[in-house]
Amino acid sequence: MAEASAVLRRRRSITTRLALTLAAIFVGGGTAIAIAALAYGRTAADRSFDRLLIGAAEQIAEAVAVRGGRLIVDIPASAFELLSLAADDRIVYAVTAPDGALVTGYPDLPRAETQGIYDGEITGADARFVRIDRLLAERALTGRVTVVVGQTTQARTELAREIAGRAVLLSGIAGLFMAGLALVAVRRALAPLDRLARHLSTREAHDLRPVPVEVPREIGVLVDTLDRFMARVERQVSATQALLGDAPHQLRTPIAAIRAHAELAREERDPEKLRAMVTRIHQRALNLGRLADQMLSRAMIIHRADAVPRAPVDLREVAMRAVDEVDHLGGGAGVGLHLPEDAVRVAGDALSLGEAVKNLLANALRYGMTPVAVSVSGAEGRARIEVLDAGPGIPEGQWVDAMSRFAGRSGVSAESAGLGLSIVASVAEAHEGTLRFSHDGVRFHATLEMPMLGAGA
Repeated sequence: MAEASAVLRRRRSITTRLALTLAAIFVGGGTAIAIAALAYGRTAADRSFDRLLIGAAEQIAEAVAVRGGRLIVDIPASAFELLSLAADDRIVYAVTAPDGALVTGYPDLPRAETQGIYDGEITGADARFVRIDRLLAERALTGRVTVVVGQTTQARTELAREIAGRAVLLSGIAGLFMAGLALVAVRRALAPLDRLARHLSTREAHDLRPVPVEVPREIGVLVDTLDRFMARVERQVSATQALLGDAPHQLRTPIAAIRAHAELAREERDPEKLRAMVTRIHQRALNLGRLADQMLSRAMIIHRADAVPRAPVDLREVAMRAVDEVDHLGGGAGVGLHLPEDAVRVAGDALSLGEAVKNLLANALRYGMTPVAVSVSGAEGRARIEVLDAGPGIPEGQWVDAMSRFAGRSGVSAESAGLGLSIVASVAEAHEGTLRFSHDGVRFHATLEMPMLGAGA
């Protein structure tokens, strides 16, 4: 059930997700536009009709006059001409004398405290009113004359809806056009992913080469990670193949030799010859054990290069531990240590580095000449750990070949399994470093060099 759920999660289309996201954005944006358009339409309609109301009220106020000590209002026909264009709306007005008496118009209209626009009702219908005051200073009559003009809001509501409807229609057309463009843009943006998917689906399972598909920078991180993952898998596969390929070939000879000597020893009755055969069997067994140890050690180091996270390692501690372990096995007596006062740190795997130094020490003790020493140094961003001995060392013409598997000796003698320097070279490669050989005329140097961490690391 969990596997099926994981497959469904992997199969959700990015295009579908983007389409749903864009649809949500467009729906939300369209709703916001509709609300804004309706509000704008209402404001625009109110502004237009309010100007007409103010104009009508001002014309009526201008028509107010005093004759014979009485207020006379001769309402001009033009005052309501524009308002009458809204045929379904009702128009009301009232002119009130300074003493509050109704001069003309409709009684009991809603009144505001001050001049201006305000809302109200006309026989239960929503309406909009304007109040304008005119100051009279006649001998017979002084005070403020109040003019109120009102109109129901049906026409302005229809105008607001029309404005909002057109705005929403235009926004919808623009939104559909933008959605089409967005869909095309999304498909073009996701085209590299389609090419990558087609390439990976047609690739053979054993093909672990870097992905050659050109992708945008944002997807490049994914492809780079995939390339690094396949490189790690390739190293693991190569190590496994090398172990499976080397084991039958390299182990068959010493095992056959041990079997043959054991068969002869079982039939031998001469004590001296029997002792010699047992010695040869012991030597072959030693070589077989060393060969198996080195083959497993090399496979382990290649595995740890990708499986173990890097951590700060002080090469002084690596050198001391390697000398102690070699000395514990009885082969490191008299090995010198040259260590700096300050730490020399690298980002690496302490176990792998220790195995590399022990292999260099084993080579120096087995083939070199005393004194043998281990030196650690760091300068110019490079850390070095090297093993020195007083012997002639490996001939310069064999330095490159010495780092390959089973170089020189074939692995059938008791002295060498032929993998020691190959292990060191693998450790160097895993730590982005190099294994170098040199001879200063007095001592042979085998140097493992790699990037050094900063002082604060």
